[in-house]
Amino acid sequence: MRISALFLASAALLATACNAEKGTANSSGPEVTAAPVPAPNNGDWSTIVTRTAEGGFLMGNPNAKVKLVEFGSMTCPHCAEFEELGGKALVDNYVKKGLVSWEFRNFVRDPFDMTATLLARCGGEANFFGMTRTLFHDQKNWIGKIQAADQAQLQALQTAPVAQQFSTIADLAGLKSFAAQRGVPRAKADQCLGNETEINQLVQMNSDAVSSFNIPGTPTFLINGTIADKTATWETLEPKIKEALAS
Repeated sequence: MRISALFLASAALLATACNAEKGTANSSGPEVTAAPVPAPNNGDWSTIVTRTAEGGFLMGNPNAKVKLVEFGSMTCPHCAEFEELGGKALVDNYVKKGLVSWEFRNFVRDPFDMTATLLARCGGEANFFGMTRTLFHDQKNWIGKIQAADQAQLQALQTAPVAQQFSTIADLAGLKSFAAQRGVPRAKADQCLGNETEINQLVQMNSDAVSSFNIPGTPTFLINGTIADKTATWETLEPKIKEALAS
């Protein structure tokens, strides 16, 4: 997909629901009896982050028994809710112990999502999960700034050069200052916001997610390569993780 088509495609991306199926938790799942897997050099698995061939970022033991993949959107409030209510528990209880690896694959739904995503990925493996977490925590604030912006200015961006499109959105949302306070200098942020190779990869990741898994919305989770139905909340996902560990 060409960069200029991203704005035209945004309506179609937004048509993919943010959280299609929350489901209802009916069990806490079996007790976890698996022994923790020691991290290299007596370290912490949650500090080990690698970029995957699919374009995501993977935290933890790459050989963990349970390989969890999250398709998430930076503008999706349900994704932010999952991070708020489940992110710490997932990391502390499963990822740090080497039992579960957590790969986050961005599923970009609109130009504003693309802007935040490019900044989250700008710092590479070392900063990705921390930046993603803080963007989710501050989601209402920076999205509110965009919603309050001059809509005519946003419409005019559709014909602007790609670097200007996302750079301007980042300025409107206050995201460049946000990123600078978290280790991504403004000059580097501008470079990342105009990186057509990265943008095209993110658009391709959307296509791959739909064609390979027909994901119903965000967040959607894979457990060992298979969609875990109706698991958009930590309450519904954790029992599935426990079942996979017990199998």
